[in-house]
Amino acid sequence: MGDFNLALVIVAIVVCVLVFVFNVYLLVNYQHPDDKNQAYFPKFVVVLGLSVAAISILMLPADVANRQACRHAIYNGACNLTLPMKDLWLAIYILDAILVFFIIPFAMFYYEGDQDKSIGKRIRSALIWVILTAIICGLVLGILYGLVGKVDFTVRHLSSATATFPSTWDFSTSQQCIGSTAHQCSAYSASPSSETTWTMRTTFPEYVVALATIAGSVLFSIFGGVGIACLPLGLIFSFIRRPKAVITRSQYIKEATELGKKAKELKKAADALHQEERSGSKGRKWRKNVKAVEKELLLLEEDVKALEEMYPQGEKAETAWALTVLGYLAKLILGILGLIVSVAWVAHIVIYLLIDPPLSPFLNEVFIKLDDIWGLLGTAAFAFFCFYLLLAVIAGAMMLGLRLVFITIHPMKWGATLMNSFLFNVGLILLCSISVIQFCATAFAYYAQATAAQEIFGHTLQSLRGIKYLYKYNVFQIAFIVLAGVTFVYYACFGWRRRKPSGRFQLST
Repeated sequence: MGDFNLALVIVAIVVCVLVFVFNVYLLVNYQHPDDKNQAYFPKFVVVLGLSVAAISILMLPADVANRQACRHAIYNGACNLTLPMKDLWLAIYILDAILVFFIIPFAMFYYEGDQDKSIGKRIRSALIWVILTAIICGLVLGILYGLVGKVDFTVRHLSSATATFPSTWDFSTSQQCIGSTAHQCSAYSASPSSETTWTMRTTFPEYVVALATIAGSVLFSIFGGVGIACLPLGLIFSFIRRPKAVITRSQYIKEATELGKKAKELKKAADALHQEERSGSKGRKWRKNVKAVEKELLLLEEDVKALEEMYPQGEKAETAWALTVLGYLAKLILGILGLIVSVAWVAHIVIYLLIDPPLSPFLNEVFIKLDDIWGLLGTAAFAFFCFYLLLAVIAGAMMLGLRLVFITIHPMKWGATLMNSFLFNVGLILLCSISVIQFCATAFAYYAQATAAQEIFGHTLQSLRGIKYLYKYNVFQIAFIVLAGVTFVYYACFGWRRRKPSGRFQLST
């Protein structure tokens, strides 16, 4: 067992290093050319945030492995020699909350500050906003913890009479207890009036994690429910809308001219909005126009990319067209695989979570059987399903951002992602990662039973006063399924159509 624990520690260290290296690779390749060799603090926050999010998801499989390290031990106290998973869970999620509510907002305020100001003024301005946020969050957390920071566990008071110790044992399904008169144990025969509530105050770190989980669950049920459907269907319909053949040069010139006119109109609108911003007239109409211009710009960039695909140029034009065709085929394959995973997720939620009692453990049994085939196969499959939910959250946020005015667009593009978009998406991933872990710990409770995550998310969180009813009546799971169904119907009806610029922005001047 000691060798197993040492191997687990070594694997955990190696995985953390690999996650950090991979996130640095993502940052280097996704960053905008304007951010090269500068904005080092936001970049550090991005790498740290992505690493914390990835490690937090991988901690649940590690928690399961840590539980198995002392499962077959033959002496008491064996589990004391394993990793302190509960302390690690609380530490990683306190760090998660600090990043989401303090460090990432500070980095965004600093990065988006007026470039004409000095570094000191930009830091002071960002600190003022963060301190105000910290005071408000501290007051809210303190008041809520003082008033309702308790857990209410439902327990049953059991009592039974004494009986003479028998000389022979004769147990069966009809005779489960000692004595000829007792056919059922007290736990089965106790009356409903024996139930009572055992109240105790939770720890402050667990309460912070619980509230952060609630905030993340709201976003997760919205973005994740939409994304679980639009992620695979978006890839499939992208293949359906693909360019079927290379266009002629005259067609290319005509389309490029139209795109040039749209670009000039957008530049004129952006300059006018910039003048309004400098004059101080930043009202509701101005924000609506900014969102509309951002949406039109994003769609214009997609049109430019599509035009380049339909008319490849240069000495390797044929190779570029072949790669384009292969790229769309890859999208189709990934879309079909993603659709299978999405259907499996939705079916598992309905079968295991919404129906009481569950019809089947479903994916829990799949992971256990994969573990029987090879020790890490079930763990890898479990981690993949968790990461897929995070990808669905990002896809859902992008889809809703293109259609709802009050959601800001922060696209992630290879070699063209600004740090504020990076920070926004990292904050969204961190906030939703808490809910993804809680969701997975509940959905795979049979696979992840007797773990530290189950103790935090499965007992304390679901018994917290004022919050437990959200989990008792499966509010987040139902919202997730409903939004997934609505999105599927929407894509089935309109997903095959190509989006067109709406042109709906009206300048105030």
